Amino acid sequence: MDTLSYKTVSANKATVKKEWVVVDATDMVLGRMASKVAKLLRGKYKPSFTPHVDCGDNVIIINADKVRLTGKKWTDRVYLSFTGYPGGQRSITPQRLMQKGADRLVRKVVKGMLPKNILADALMRNLYIYEGAEHPHAAQQPKLIDLNKIK
Repeated sequence: MDTLSYKTVSANKATVKKEWVVVDATDMVLGRMASKVAKLLRGKYKPSFTPHVDCGDNVIIINADKVRLTGKKWTDRVYLSFTGYPGGQRSITPQRLMQKGADRLVRKVVKGMLPKNILADALMRNLYIYEGAEHPHAAQQPKLIDLNKIK
């Protein structure tokens, strides 16, 4: 019996094949889009997925200002943060966060769907968010992905 064929191959920084992917966020529900983007960032759609390695793709999100939320989530959902000082709990709604910039809202939601460790910071550096349809990453030849086609 050849036992070499049963070895588990773990990806590392040198063997990972990273791609560039464009996601159009026009009329997509924020949470559903963010969960799929988080999977793309982690590399969970790849057969060589390794949990402790940054093996995901570089993701470019365009039209982030056209993302939508269902129900009354624009005003009723509250994101909490803490400054570290007594009485320093701050709250903000998605509507106020969108006024500061659509990239802030999408970045916050995607980051919440990544693991809570150092790897998440490395993965977030692979995420590029733009409010319009234009992006400066044409040299990387990114391919357009339809998130509705992937699970």
